[in-house]
Amino acid sequence: MASGASPVGVVIGVDIGGTKVAAGLVDSSGEILRHNRVPMNTESETAALASVTGAIEAVSAQASISSANAQILGIGICSPGPLDPRAGVVINPPNLPCWRNFPLATEISRTHRVPVRVDNDANAAGLAEGLWGAARGFRNVFYATFGTGVGTAVLIGGTIYHGRTGAAAEGGHMSINFEGPECGCGKRGCIEAYAAGPAIALRARAKLESGRSSGMLELAHGKPEQINSFMVAEALASGDPVAREVLSETIELIACWLGNVVDLLEPDVMVVGGGVSSMLNPHLGEIQDRLPRYSLNQRCCEIPLVPARYGEDSGIAGGAALCFASPQ
Repeated sequence: MASGASPVGVVIGVDIGGTKVAAGLVDSSGEILRHNRVPMNTESETAALASVTGAIEAVSAQASISSANAQILGIGICSPGPLDPRAGVVINPPNLPCWRNFPLATEISRTHRVPVRVDNDANAAGLAEGLWGAARGFRNVFYATFGTGVGTAVLIGGTIYHGRTGAAAEGGHMSINFEGPECGCGKRGCIEAYAAGPAIALRARAKLESGRSSGMLELAHGKPEQINSFMVAEALASGDPVAREVLSETIELIACWLGNVVDLLEPDVMVVGGGVSSMLNPHLGEIQDRLPRYSLNQRCCEIPLVPARYGEDSGIAGGAALCFASPQ
């Protein structure tokens, strides 16, 4: 960059998990220029904060490498919830017991002296898809991430819809069968209890209890209890009939759920992300074809159902999007 040129504005996106903290340097087009990952120490409130600060400092030092004249405009953080996104307070996340009503945004801002924004991972990832990804150009967006759980985000006019207290858009805990399996949230029949990775694996194991043969057993070295959703996906790719049966059920369940979403929100686009999405993405057309069975909206199939742009780095991109988006 020539001497005297205007600084390049970049943002640090941070993704906090129960065991790791990932941080990345992100530019205004949503490109992740640099990123790193460090362990998350949850032994105490201060140890956890030090883990986050360490990840931020490490990637901040790389700003000068990525650009000779980079300026860090802010820090956006994806944190486990429940949390208060307006105040930047982490309330009581189950996998971060060291933080209770912890003012994360204030603490990070005090140390790094830039604006800091905090939200949950699904909201932030959905915002990143709206700004730079698969939902770019659409105003009203429904985003779903399928992984260990099912998280969702709703964007109205390009802005995250938080609801009255910040607890809105918990679409993964919409029940599609009040007599269904118990979800981790305590309700029954949530889509998370059917279509999250562990739920898919559980249904696959149940099908093998009757002695049916499947490539999934080979992948699990003959131990059904070790079957996971990635093994289901691998067996599916090789044409395994039991895996295909599990997938077909999953598609039907998701179609039922999304039919409800369409009737409630009628978004301009629906985006699917998360670790399980690699198994679902080739079959999004099948899900869309089944929507009319579960939606009153006769034009439900006109709503695009598309794969997300960001994969495992969705938390970093999402954190950055919180800063680049217009104030809410």
